Amino acid sequence: MYILGMESSCDETSCAIIRAEGEEREILSNIVASQIETHRLYGGVVPEIASRAHIEAISGVTREALLTAGIPLSAVGAVAVTAFPGLIGALLVGVNFAKSLAFANGLPLVAVNHIKAHAAAAYLSDKTLRPPFLALVVSGGHTAFFDVRDYTDFCEIGTTRDDAAGEAFDKIGRVIGLPYPAGSAMDALAGEGNEKAFSLPSPALADGTLDFSFSGLKTAALNEIHRHEQSALPFSRADMAASFTAAVTGGIAKKAGEALEKSGHRTLVLAGGVAANSHLRRSLAAVCAAHGARLCTPPPSLCGDNGAMVAMAGYFEYRAGHFADESLNASAEDNPGDI
Repeated sequence: MYILGMESSCDETSCAIIRAEGEEREILSNIVASQIETHRLYGGVVPEIASRAHIEAISGVTREALLTAGIPLSAVGAVAVTAFPGLIGALLVGVNFAKSLAFANGLPLVAVNHIKAHAAAAYLSDKTLRPPFLALVVSGGHTAFFDVRDYTDFCEIGTTRDDAAGEAFDKIGRVIGLPYPAGSAMDALAGEGNEKAFSLPSPALADGTLDFSFSGLKTAALNEIHRHEQSALPFSRADMAASFTAAVTGGIAKKAGEALEKSGHRTLVLAGGVAANSHLRRSLAAVCAAHGARLCTPPPSLCGDNGAMVAMAGYFEYRAGHFADESLNASAEDNPGDI
């Protein structure tokens, strides 16, 4: 069957068509309209501007997704849309458009959790992947471990208690003069620096949980930057990028090892925008090798927000009989109850 997936939770408007049947799946189109250049002027996402840009782009990306896939809307078997969590105004654009599209054409509607969608991207790149497994979703808004018991059954077993890894990269990157979003620039710059140049704390909490805290790490990095500025000491952006990246990836890798041990899983799925970070991929590959586990990560093109991951997650919700009706609304937070 063909699934149309729609994503508008933050600053990308995306629509995709996938073909899925049983364990077979194929991306026929995955159109993304990015707002990066618009928000770069402000150093971060401006919610009101994001919502307006979604309204302007959503019809066009949907039309282009169908044309690229080479199918008419009448061939679509279901419409899947990110309904939570995310920026509420941005989500409402996608949810209301998807509701109108589905009910005007007599199509089933499926609500998708954004975090589940990120993990579902791995099914599109690894056709052998099956639950159960351990999932680690690392993005601008989330850093969390999930025990994935089945295709739609997730249980959070560890999370950040304050900021997310992606937000931390963007914050420090902006302070040292990198363009927003700073993730890819920090990744590249870190490869040129000395990761031992600055002594920074680990975001991995030492309390027996699988939780993180990135606020202290950010503060420590900012204090080092300001100390060097105020004392006119030599300062290397590359060394800070390398040291900060090492602290983030080292802390995540430490907790990933603990999560593999506690969960007993032998497959780790790394997903989310920060999953494109080459240092994090290498660190987790080493952890998995040490634990006799397999690391499964989508290609960078499927790590950021996109409609294909929503369509994939929507297919599994459809298969489980989880349908939405005209009362579907968006939520900035996770869906009440289990995700």
